[in-house]
This record gives sequence, structure tokens and C-alpha cells, in this order.
Amino acid sequence: MSTLHSLRRRFATWLLEAAYPLWSERGIDARSGGFVETLTQDGAALAQPRRARVPPRQVYAFAQARSVGWRGDARGIVRRGIDYFTARYRRPDGLFRERVDADGAPLSERALLYDQAFALLGFAAAAAALDARAEFEAKALELRHIITARLRAADGSYCSDEGGGGRRESNPHMHLLEAYLAWAEIGLDAGWAEGVRGIAGLALSRFIREDGGAIVESYLVTHGRDSTLATWRPTADVAGGRIEPGHQFEWAWLLLRCERWQCPPLRAAALRLISIGEQFGVHNAVAINALNDDLTVKDANARFWPQAERLKAALLAGALTGEPRYWSMAEAAAMSWIPYLNTAVPGLWLDTQLPDGEFLDSPAPASTFYHLVGAIVALNHALAAA
Repeated sequence: MSTLHSLRRRFATWLLEAAYPLWSERGIDARSGGFVETLTQDGAALAQPRRARVPPRQVYAFAQARSVGWRGDARGIVRRGIDYFTARYRRPDGLFRERVDADGAPLSERALLYDQAFALLGFAAAAAALDARAEFEAKALELRHIITARLRAADGSYCSDEGGGGRRESNPHMHLLEAYLAWAEIGLDAGWAEGVRGIAGLALSRFIREDGGAIVESYLVTHGRDSTLATWRPTADVAGGRIEPGHQFEWAWLLLRCERWQCPPLRAAALRLISIGEQFGVHNAVAINALNDDLTVKDANARFWPQAERLKAALLAGALTGEPRYWSMAEAAAMSWIPYLNTAVPGLWLDTQLPDGEFLDSPAPASTFYHLVGAIVALNHALAAA
């Protein structure tokens, strides 16, 4: 625990003195007002198309700033960020488009479930940070209604986009669960908790494989005569045979959080996900990108974000079970951060570690910041309560 306390102080210093100042200055386009996609390792913003998932993630990251002690203009960044996102990404029908250019002009009108989930999360983060629950719950409820009408299938699962079809992806459902949990904690509408229970039930009955307990990335759903009865099989493509250790940890963290909402028994399944991620997905002290469906290594590179999800899952499992092994896992996960933060410009990170311990020379993606902030907040809370 002493090592975790030391690392918590180190990460908090990095966040408050380097990361928040850097990303508040260079991670926001002074001309257009939008959040940038990446910063180079020199700290320069690249003029790239901007995905819909990035603004809500950055809103979430800056929404946590006051609670961890940053004294910058977090409220202003959150308000301007969520307003820009709504103005530039929202389609006339209420769903959010996939991508705009650096000036905010539409590039892709596709509406992905993944992006709608992050819009809901961004609204929840803004509601809490701006003390504006009524304003943003109204926006979130409107979006939830449209998601249900346009993307929800008869069996309670959700299509990944408006094209529908039989494909179901676990990752967008995971982030929809994350958004529903955020709203269940602060909102007034009972449908948020109902949504939590529904997606948690899908995880147990559909997304977690019966033959081992791992989360599969992609399924093909076929229906018989009764449209509510369906057969789910992993898709025959690459995604159907892909198991991501980072998602095992991330799903576990979310499922453990579902316990307070009287969901089906989830702890055993969540701890099994952690066990799979830790036993098969950690190599050379880092969580790697992907496994095959037989749990052999598929992609031995290790992005930074799975290290954050490993830390969050271990911390919550340790707090709920009291088992020392999870605190040891949390210490190992936190230690794995150190080389990723060894950058020439403080406040950046290295995104991908190779199996030999070297790093790819690549920009720092803004989308990772929400993972890092969430893990640091989780570390603060866990150690304060321990």
C-alpha cells in the first residue's frame, strides 16, 4: 500500500501540474474551439479529422478536475466543450454524427452506438461539473429515447449503427453501461437503473462466453420465427475471434459497480474477467492489446489505456473483496504506467509499448486521457477509503 500511495502522489502531480495545463492549452483548438485528436511528442496539435468520441471523453476528463484539485478553468472548458460537441456533432434527428473536420464541418453522418454512449457520458459529466443536472438530464433522456427507437433490437441488445443487421458488438454496449451507471448515480429517471440492469444481464447471458468466461468483441445474431428468441455466435471475422485484456478489465470494473443496482449476481463473473485478463493478457508486466479466442497471444503490443483499466478493476476488486492479491495487482498495474509517462514534454504519454519494452514513436491520442483521469480518480478514492 505504501507503494500505491507513493504512485498516487506521483500521478496526481503529473495530472495537476503537467497534463491538465498542457491539454487545456494545446488540446483545444483556439480557432474553432474543438478538442484536438492528438498531440505530437513535441506538444503540437495535428490538423486531423475529429471523432465524436473525443469531445465527451475530454469533457469527462476536465469534469473531474475540480475534485482532484486543479485550479484551472475546468468549468469553462466543460461548458464550452459540451456546447461545441452538441452544435457540431448533433444531427437534425438528434443522433450524433461520427466525425467532423478541424473546422467542425461534417465529414461522416454515420451514427454509431459507441458515439451515442459517449454523448450520454459527456452529458452526465457536464451535469455534475456544472451543477446543471436538470438541463443535461433532459438532453440525455431525449437521446436515450432516440437510441432506443432507432438502435435497440427486440431482444434488448443494440445495433452498432443504423444499418442494423445481425451484428452485435460488446464494446459499444460496455460504454452504454458506463453512461447509464453515471446517470443512475446522479439522475432522477428510473430508466437509468433499469438500463444498467438490462445491459448487465446481456453481459451475463450473451457477451460473456459460456466456455471460459471471457468477453467476446463481436457476435452474429440470428433469429427464428419468434424475433425475441435469437442465437448468438462469435462472428467469423477477426473481431469475433478477438479477446482484448483491456476490455476484460473494463467490463469487470463496470460490472462490479452494478452491484448496488440489484443486478443479477455479477461478482463471480467480473472477478473471472479480471482473472482472464491478468493470467493470459499480461506479458512483460503490461496488459497487451489482444488475445485469440483460445487465449493465446494475438497482438503483443501494449497500448496505455489497458493499463489504466487494469488498475481500476484491481482497485475496485480489492476494495470489495478485501483480498490482498488485488492490491498487489493494482500496485503492478500502477507501476506499469511509469515508462508510458517518460516523455520529453510533461503531460503527454507514449501510446504503445512493443514486446521488447521499446515504444512506438507516435502522437499522444486525446481519447486516452479519459482512461488516465478515471484511473487516477479511482486510485484517490480507493486509497482514501482503505
